[in-house]
Amino acid sequence: MSGNISVRTRVRTLVDDERFQKIIIGVIILNAVVLGVETMVPEHLAHELALFDSLLLAVFVVELLLRLVAYGPRFFLDPWNVFDTVIVAIALVPATGPLSVLRALRILRVLRLVNSVPSMRRVVDGLINAMPGMGAVAGLLVLMMYVAVVISTNLYGEIAPEYFGDLGTSAFTLFQTMTGEAWPDIARTVMAEDPTAWVFFVVFILVMTFAVLNLFLAVVVSGMESVESLAEHEEESDAEMMTLLTSMRDDLTAVREELAAVRAERSQAPEAG
Repeated sequence: MSGNISVRTRVRTLVDDERFQKIIIGVIILNAVVLGVETMVPEHLAHELALFDSLLLAVFVVELLLRLVAYGPRFFLDPWNVFDTVIVAIALVPATGPLSVLRALRILRVLRLVNSVPSMRRVVDGLINAMPGMGAVAGLLVLMMYVAVVISTNLYGEIAPEYFGDLGTSAFTLFQTMTGEAWPDIARTVMAEDPTAWVFFVVFILVMTFAVLNLFLAVVVSGMESVESLAEHEEESDAEMMTLLTSMRDDLTAVREELAAVRAERSQAPEAG
């Protein structure tokens, strides 16, 4: 049992080492470059690159096995570890026959960089933390979009059927308008028949683009700030814990020295007697 614990401790020290993590980051980046180069090289070099890609995949498999040994069942309690396992598992599936589409998914291995770089991981954690608020904003966006689609179809369906002929066409046109792509051309086409149509387009852009869409940014920023504050709090807690442990170690050292001094006095007392 102690031997297993010793092996696990050594493996954990290895996988947590900063140099080991930098090596894995380098392998992930190199793998991304190889997958991109594969799309451009001649056929006679494709086999060599495929072998090199398999070698890099073997490195990923070994790294996951080492982390599994280091953390045991707790490895699967971290969603990022599960994500890494799924990505590597997809790469291990033979990309032939009906599964040939999985060959294009090999590039997903690059996403492992998110788990390997703490700053990227905090950004994703912030996005995940902002999901509930983003859902509410998305619901508001869909509701207001639907209202605008119905109104524009009723007002301009006969004037510009190529843009507002039905709900689907109107939804696509307003989405295009919301992104700012070619909306002046659409507006001018409608205004040629209805000069007051500019009011609808201006109000729609002000409400949807400058108000509702910016709410997404506000929610995401708020989520990232909460993640950053949590990370800072954890760092402060770790610093306090280290200070406490250092203080306890110093106290234990002082107690040991006092006990040693008492024992020395007692051992000298009979000799003096």
